[in-house]
Amino acid sequence: MHIKKIQNNNLFAYRRLRRAIGYMGIFLPVILVSFSLFKFFDTAIQPSISHYYFSKLREIFTGTLCAVGLFLICYKGNGNKVIWKNDNLLTNLAGFMAIGVAFIPTDPIGTSCTQCTLISMGLKELHYGFAAVLFLTFAFLSINVFTIGQEPNSEIPISILNENNIYRFCGYGIIICIAFIPLKLFGHATLVFEAIALFLFGTSWLIKGRALGDKGHIGEKLYREHNTIDTEETASN
Repeated sequence: MHIKKIQNNNLFAYRRLRRAIGYMGIFLPVILVSFSLFKFFDTAIQPSISHYYFSKLREIFTGTLCAVGLFLICYKGNGNKVIWKNDNLLTNLAGFMAIGVAFIPTDPIGTSCTQCTLISMGLKELHYGFAAVLFLTFAFLSINVFTIGQEPNSEIPISILNENNIYRFCGYGIIICIAFIPLKLFGHATLVFEAIALFLFGTSWLIKGRALGDKGHIGEKLYREHNTIDTEETASN
């Protein structure tokens, strides 16, 4: 019984970590854009999330990305011989890419960068590479890794809202956003598609972390499970 309680606590710790990663992904662009609307922060809405590196909101941008990166590196997933299904490898890769995006800046707007020492070294292309690999890794995690874990259950039919459908929608949505970013279809298009991609990334991790719970209809529709009690509370008692 004691061993089972430890296993449950470890499971719920992983779920909390997934939720934290998901919330940070969703709220990073929301916070940056929202703060840009206040004169107090003296920051205009930037053409991309990465351009907030050069603004007075830089600490929020770099701090959040570093936190996401460290959480992903600390996250111990399952191994797999197939690289694009290897949870542990992909989360570590995404973690290092997130930290790289945070500290190696994109190209500044005009002469807006007076304190950046890396621009003169011509590393903006490296920033783009880190960002592309980061988003692609997010997509692979949603499509190839998160869809592995659901147990078959013949008693409950698969709903259109099944978690695996959500993971695939989020993963392919991230890929579509990446494809649209270079096209610059409208003003602030990069910012919009980056924000959508982060929203999809965060949603995928929140569903995996069972942020909506897993009891009743939610458990049946999302996870094909019959959960009639709050197992997290039971495990903590």
